[in-house]
Amino acid sequence: MKLRTNADRLVMQAVTGEIQHPVMRPLPVRVDRDGLAHVLPSTGSITYNVQIGDSVFGLAGDHIEPGITIKNYRAESENAALNILSCVGNDAVVLTGDAKGAKGFVTGTHGGVEHVLIYFPRADLERMAVGDRIQVRACGQGLQLCDYPGVQVMNCDPRLLEALGLQQVDGKLQVPVAGVVPAHLMGSGYGAPTACRGDYDIMTEDQEELARCGLEGLRFGDIVLLENCDTTFGRGYLTGAQTVGVVVHSDCITLGHGPGVTTLMSCKMPIFEPVPSREANLAWLLGVR
Repeated sequence: MKLRTNADRLVMQAVTGEIQHPVMRPLPVRVDRDGLAHVLPSTGSITYNVQIGDSVFGLAGDHIEPGITIKNYRAESENAALNILSCVGNDAVVLTGDAKGAKGFVTGTHGGVEHVLIYFPRADLERMAVGDRIQVRACGQGLQLCDYPGVQVMNCDPRLLEALGLQQVDGKLQVPVAGVVPAHLMGSGYGAPTACRGDYDIMTEDQEELARCGLEGLRFGDIVLLENCDTTFGRGYLTGAQTVGVVVHSDCITLGHGPGVTTLMSCKMPIFEPVPSREANLAWLLGVR
């Protein structure tokens, strides 16, 4: 039986931002978990050689964002709207520059820096420049599962929800996932007042525990289930709660950080039944691999 939603009642609006230039502090070092200093690429820009479907591990970088990064510089309130209204899977189009007319889609939002991340094919990236303006057809906030009022859906284009292919079995919602993350591995981002923007991180200092949980193969765009994690409003620990999210940025060298996860759905009760799938990734779900 097909899931009933209110997708036909959702509002679609245009939000825009510019391709973000990378930033560096005057003293450019980042300190790792062992107290060692490193100078590395980080957030922002056009990242030519990192895309959804690629591994989040092993890069000589920190908090790397795949594809392109956009931000609205006009006003803080406008950038907040860009980040909150942009939903994973939303269409995006280049408005200015040599790549004008190129089409892509949103792959996530990154908290702290308040960035929106977008996939474009490599050939289009080659024609883009920092400062090019990108418009997103924002649609998805307010999406509901009509028969599951306890499930909060957010940051999710209704087409992505459909592509996930949720199955209703014995009162549960089966969802394809690339990994299941225990709450004790979740770090930076806990305590945020809302999960309708940004992300929070899977901590990766304990490599043995990461491998024990089968998470050493995480990729940009992977759909994951977070156990005992309640993100229905803010982000916190709650026994039995579950969050379904998408991996949006790379591993990090800083203690308490790691690959970031943007929420797609959350419930205070264990409603989701994870179904392991290597194709539970935006690159496959949205047809670019």
